[in-house]
Amino acid sequence: MSAIPHSHVDDAEKGVMEHEQPISLSLTLGQSNPSLGSQPSPTESQNNLGTKTPPEKAVAVVVPVTNVAPALKSKPKPSFPRASRWIRFQLWFNTYRKFYTIVFTLNSIGLLLAIIGTWTYPRRYTGAFVLGNLLVAILMRNELFGRFLYLIVNTLFAKWPPLWFRLGCTSVLQHLGGIHSGCATSGFMWLVYRVVCIFLDHRNNHDAVLVMGVITNLAVAISICSAFPWVRNTHHNVFERHHRFIGWLGLASTWIFVVLGDSYDLNTHSWNPDGIRIIRQQDFWFALGMTIFVLIPWFTIREVPVDIEIPSPKVVIVRFKRGMQQGLLARISRGSIMEYHAFGIISEGKHADHHYLICGVQGDFTRGLVQNPPTTLWTRQLKFAGVSNTSTLYKRGIRVCTGTGLGAALSTCLQSPNWYLIWIGSDQEKTFGPTISGLIEKHLKPDNRVTLWDSRQRGGRPDTLKLIKETYASWGAEVVFITSNLQGNTEMMEGCKAAGIPAFGTLWDF
Repeated sequence: MSAIPHSHVDDAEKGVMEHEQPISLSLTLGQSNPSLGSQPSPTESQNNLGTKTPPEKAVAVVVPVTNVAPALKSKPKPSFPRASRWIRFQLWFNTYRKFYTIVFTLNSIGLLLAIIGTWTYPRRYTGAFVLGNLLVAILMRNELFGRFLYLIVNTLFAKWPPLWFRLGCTSVLQHLGGIHSGCATSGFMWLVYRVVCIFLDHRNNHDAVLVMGVITNLAVAISICSAFPWVRNTHHNVFERHHRFIGWLGLASTWIFVVLGDSYDLNTHSWNPDGIRIIRQQDFWFALGMTIFVLIPWFTIREVPVDIEIPSPKVVIVRFKRGMQQGLLARISRGSIMEYHAFGIISEGKHADHHYLICGVQGDFTRGLVQNPPTTLWTRQLKFAGVSNTSTLYKRGIRVCTGTGLGAALSTCLQSPNWYLIWIGSDQEKTFGPTISGLIEKHLKPDNRVTLWDSRQRGGRPDTLKLIKETYASWGAEVVFITSNLQGNTEMMEGCKAAGIPAFGTLWDF
């Protein structure tokens, strides 16, 4: 139902070298990562049974078909030792899933009580449960509401409360998507219940009400299905078009459904289009709230001038005018409506002349920036906050990133002398160019607040967990923020959890 793209603020922080967009995942736990290294592959002198044989004495090995099939179907193992099952479960059942479970369970209990007749209120005011859930779902994805929450938390709780409380604040803000998904799913359940009730009592309802209920159900169902992770991660444009435009259709059909339902008198079986009667209903105000929060971000879109820097075939640096506070992310597009892509903002501060986006060249959009560099781009002036925005809550911290994940991490270290940067990549200075290297040289190297690990010059990936542990102890950090691809994020998060180091990694909505 929401017209706001489903990608969580932390989706934009996935902009590592292997991805064009933060919400497009091309790696699995078993695949190699240029910035974090990979497992060695078998040599040519290694036969199918894994026994090394000198090339000059190599012999043909006959393997039964029954033994070959399982080997072909087996999944590649991760290139790092996995943590215990308990630690992996804790990371899996994170605050996102806890929020989703709580919201969905409470709504399911209410729905069950309504179905068996124990609780009669939902039967009479089902629309309030439908639209109330959908309103909260939209609210959790609204840039303005999100910025308001971050502002309140950062203002009230910066540095002084106990560490566990500040960590809890960061976790809640990072995982608001769990409430979004839980309320969207619950709202759809209540909507199905509402339409079923109308159908069972169709003799007392007008056919137009039932038809609009079915249309609204279909629109909401398509909008929700298009936001499933496997759709978003592999077909971003499909997700965006369906979630946005079908969501708008769902919002319009919701208005018609609400007005028709509140205008039809079940006692007299006649229409009573009394405006005063309609605005007194809860449904009207929930629908109005949904509409306002859907429209707010679209009132802030502007076409702004940009400068394109192409330091290498792998990376594009997009420069915008004016500075930004740290921890914000931007959505940009060549058009005013379609294909908005999210990237972390790099800026020296609110009073700087420019801010920058690092775009890894992979998909059609970023390749277009190279092949046909634009002079203007569309963007929302109302930026949304990422997890890095809560860095002000901590006395000292470490920002770990790989590849183009630097785009979501660098501002925090540029604007705060209490944050240390660990950047893992390949041929970084040549790949990312003088602008990014200059910012690091100017702000971080004089204070010795940066570790740059060039995997090409140093002969491979580092022991990331050892690097984090040593820096965490020497820097006196309270928290670690990680921006990496799926494999790197999994390895570092599991290692930090096992070592008792508070850490927040890249979030892929579930």
